[in-house]
Amino acid sequence: MNALNPALTENPYLASFPHARRIKRHHHFYLGPTNSGKTHQALLALQQAESGVYLAPLRLLAMEIRDRLLAAGVPCNLITGEERVLMAGAKHTASTIEMMNPKQVVAVAVIDEIQMLRDPDRGNAWTAALVGVPAAQVYSCGSNAVTDACLATIAALQETHQLTYLERKTPLILEEASLCGRRYQKQALKNRLQKGDAVIAFSRKDVLTFSARFRMWGFSVATIYGALSPEVRRTEAERFCSGAANILVATDAIGMGLNLPIRRIIFSHIHKFDGIASRPLNATEVRQIAGRAGRYGIYEHGYVTTLEDDELIHIAHMLSTDDKTHLEKLPVNFTYANIEQIAAHLPTRRIAEVLSYQQDRLPSKQALFQSSSAELQLKQAHLVDQYAPDMALKDKYLFSCAPIALNVPFEKDYYLLCLRSVALSQARRLPTAPNWLTANDAKHLEEAELLSHNLSLYVWLSFKFPQIFIDAAQVTSLRQAISRYIAQALLCQVGYGDTSRELDSLMQKRP
Repeated sequence: MNALNPALTENPYLASFPHARRIKRHHHFYLGPTNSGKTHQALLALQQAESGVYLAPLRLLAMEIRDRLLAAGVPCNLITGEERVLMAGAKHTASTIEMMNPKQVVAVAVIDEIQMLRDPDRGNAWTAALVGVPAAQVYSCGSNAVTDACLATIAALQETHQLTYLERKTPLILEEASLCGRRYQKQALKNRLQKGDAVIAFSRKDVLTFSARFRMWGFSVATIYGALSPEVRRTEAERFCSGAANILVATDAIGMGLNLPIRRIIFSHIHKFDGIASRPLNATEVRQIAGRAGRYGIYEHGYVTTLEDDELIHIAHMLSTDDKTHLEKLPVNFTYANIEQIAAHLPTRRIAEVLSYQQDRLPSKQALFQSSSAELQLKQAHLVDQYAPDMALKDKYLFSCAPIALNVPFEKDYYLLCLRSVALSQARRLPTAPNWLTANDAKHLEEAELLSHNLSLYVWLSFKFPQIFIDAAQVTSLRQAISRYIAQALLCQVGYGDTSRELDSLMQKRP
């Protein structure tokens, strides 16, 4: 059928996944809010299939699903950017979505959080999975936000689909009053927090400050935020799930599919900083976070509230607003083969120049796809050209894709050290374990987080340059030591005194 499909000759991106094109794929969309069982239904099909793959938005979720399949007696591999845990004879794999293997044909594929298609930085990975995962049965789970764009692509492929809309299994109730009333008061929280509450903050400092304060008030607290490694986040989640912690303080990271026994979601703020400015939470964010309340099988209802009465109005509006996105074209990323072609055409050896040309002068003329944002990749590419001008183009491209935060000096410095090692073909050993790793304090919490990020980069690079990053086998023991230190530090750290809301209030009171 696909051999006769004119869309494939007109659109080279569709044809760039030959294994998927040889299969008569059928798509199942399980669409609905959180706590509707959509992913559960897809995982049942995956578990019963002869072979399959689960494509996760987070490494932590890939680990969770792998454990679930193993518990069900299904051998399962784990593949992420940082690890390859392979089992003899396993025909199932749980992986992060960026690690989707377009050459491994399976019976069932599950694509989780399909609405991530609209993410400016990672959306192209969901496009690649939707178009290129080689599975006879493809299950896409998530909200209804991007369904129209997905169906247009499936129609172009002349593939079939089925839509299943699911409702929440437990009602979600917005409480009539906030925790503090008309105006936020720090002490008003103390007598209103309850077991099963999850307080959502939008910065590391606020999460740590709330956590320390709640512990001082006598609560046992679990803490989850993005800077923590998946291992530590998993430990903290297990503490909350087991009852060892009765309050959870977290960033919006918990909105990405983490299954936690939360009774009530408390928004500590209705604004978040998005890297450019502070903005109100949008409908998708509110729904993803609020929907974590009322875990099915544990609670009969889920509850949502805020710290001030006026903020309830915004939350109510977002919960009732349709979050369907006007996404006309799906984001795509070019392959290295495209990069080589552009470099030869220009001609140039500067990876930033190639990526800029791709972004600015080769806009997609296709009806289905558009080039994804390359802003972060371009920043890394400029650094690569500056510090390793003579490096091979393919190696430059790999470094432009490395998972780092350039706005964090510690990470940037280590990235440049690794870049120099490859450029000079010099072996790079693991960072030396610091003496404070065995200390029983929280003085080095941020340093431990940053060191953990550097280890993640080291492992990622070790798969690309094994002859340079030669200590990959020793990463696990060092990472475990760092995770133990962080987990202990979270229990005794003292926060930052005031939250961002409280500091803003103090500034407003000053003459």
